[in-house]
Amino acid sequence: MKHIIVGTAGHIDHGKTALIKALTGFEGDTLKEEQKRGITIELSFSNMEQNGINVAFIDVPGHEKLVKNMIAGAFGFDASLVVVDAKEGLMPQTKEHLEILNLLKVKNIVIALTKADLVDTPTLKAQEKVVKSYIKELKNLNIYAIVPTSIYDKNSIQNLKNTIFTLPKQLKKSNNLFRYYIDRSFSIRGAGVVVTGTILDGELNIGDRIFISELQSQATVKNLQVHEKDVSKATISQRVAINLANIKKPIQKGMLITKKGYIRGFNTIDIYFESILNHKIHHNSIVNFHIGTKQIEAKILLYNQKKASSGFAKIEFKEKVYAIFDEPFIITFKNRVIAGGKVLNAINEPLKKRKKLPLLEALNSKDFKTAFEILIDAHKKGFGLISSMQRFNLSHQEALDVAKEIDNIFIDEQNLVIYPTQTIEQLKNYIKNIYTKNQYAMLSAKSIEDKLKWVSPNLAQVTLNMLEKNGFLTKENNIYKKSDIKEDNLEKIIEDKIYTILKNDNITPQAPYNIYDSLDIDKKLGDNALKSLTKAKKVTRLSHNLFIDTLTLTNLMQKLREIIKKDGYIDISMFKLYYPISRKYLVAYLEYLDKFSDIKKEGNKRLL
Repeated sequence: MKHIIVGTAGHIDHGKTALIKALTGFEGDTLKEEQKRGITIELSFSNMEQNGINVAFIDVPGHEKLVKNMIAGAFGFDASLVVVDAKEGLMPQTKEHLEILNLLKVKNIVIALTKADLVDTPTLKAQEKVVKSYIKELKNLNIYAIVPTSIYDKNSIQNLKNTIFTLPKQLKKSNNLFRYYIDRSFSIRGAGVVVTGTILDGELNIGDRIFISELQSQATVKNLQVHEKDVSKATISQRVAINLANIKKPIQKGMLITKKGYIRGFNTIDIYFESILNHKIHHNSIVNFHIGTKQIEAKILLYNQKKASSGFAKIEFKEKVYAIFDEPFIITFKNRVIAGGKVLNAINEPLKKRKKLPLLEALNSKDFKTAFEILIDAHKKGFGLISSMQRFNLSHQEALDVAKEIDNIFIDEQNLVIYPTQTIEQLKNYIKNIYTKNQYAMLSAKSIEDKLKWVSPNLAQVTLNMLEKNGFLTKENNIYKKSDIKEDNLEKIIEDKIYTILKNDNITPQAPYNIYDSLDIDKKLGDNALKSLTKAKKVTRLSHNLFIDTLTLTNLMQKLREIIKKDGYIDISMFKLYYPISRKYLVAYLEYLDKFSDIKKEGNKRLL
């Protein structure tokens, strides 16, 4: 079935509620009755079907609901039905609604000239002309049709129905990442928590695990309903009720449901805004920010201006907001809509203004190549594309395709990281310095990655390969050593170095990974050396990351016996009086002492 979502708008008392009833037979919001019936609810308040086409109306009877409910469907709306009284014409609230639809880029508009039976033909024509003239100035709107109607004229209602059923679906940029703002939430006896809303992107199946961003918790989809019917799957642009299981915290309207790991929350985002009806946005003002079904107080900080009717701005919130690139929003002040626009920088990017403004310019025009170049320059230690869906509304492959248009960069496609080519030179010098200071260094790509957390595995491997190619290093079993080192038995040298370190550490030996790091050796080589030392009984393993020189351990056990003979017992407190070392060592040594047959344990005490 083809699904079309139509948002309704219009001035109060222009006959919108009566018109919806004439179209669908539905009157008003019957949420209490819906709850009594179970999960079956009028998901979009009303809908109508014809020839495999379902039209869902999100009815917004008043100005307040327009702001709170319509924005959630901004990506989901295919069109809007705007009601205009044929006698009164365009009224202030109608104009404001049209301005909001323009900000939200809801392209196709059907104008229903209601109460057409109360005016003559010249008046209808005059009203059509006024409407066309006004909407012509709103660049994002297109008049799909103007239909004179009367609820007492069945032919006019049928004509309006036929027109609405021919509306095209609005093309939407999709990355198949499930996104859904909650516009209702309630509990039903026997079913549990139910939420309703519009699927903005992706799809949802029964049994899926979803992530409630504001709660930072997951839940399971028990059941789905689309227009009073149980379904196994719901998709983009559908109004859907979701019955959730494993909910441990209260759910509220405005929360974003998505899949875990894709969208992060930030207290600051950057936007492009446009005001309506000659309003001005003032720098440092406190406003209400509406995104999805979320309404949140925010501070708006203009870039380079004290007040403006349009431009770039930073928005600061007291709680995290989970936005994506190009997502529409509305700004209100004292319950009046004053502006709207789109999110540009959904991921807080701590750039200085001289770099931030060119970035916002590029994002505003969707010049992703320039945006990438700015961000790569700002992130010399790696610009990650893992968040490309949230940052640019691009899939990983689309982001990689953009990156491939840029010169003088290294792209780690597998790990989705971009580096400037000069970073490779810096890494080469870093590795050379290691081998120059430590002629017995034996590193792998993984070793470099462990030393420098910003280095991806592929960048490390490419850089090591370059050093091998120019003769500085040689490779054996993916381990690199300095090419001028002639000793054949480097493994024995490594064993001796590790053993010397453990002997010198006495009873507080450092963890193996710290030893490997200090010796500049690969973890696998170090582990093999420790295994060999343990097998030869030169070293004893007490726990996962605790190895000690065996002779040192033997001497310590003898001294513990002497303490027991003197004081009658030993426990952690007494042990620490004699040896003021970390608790992790004290526990490990007492547990090792327990292995001897002449030692017995009573509570926390060890006795002979």
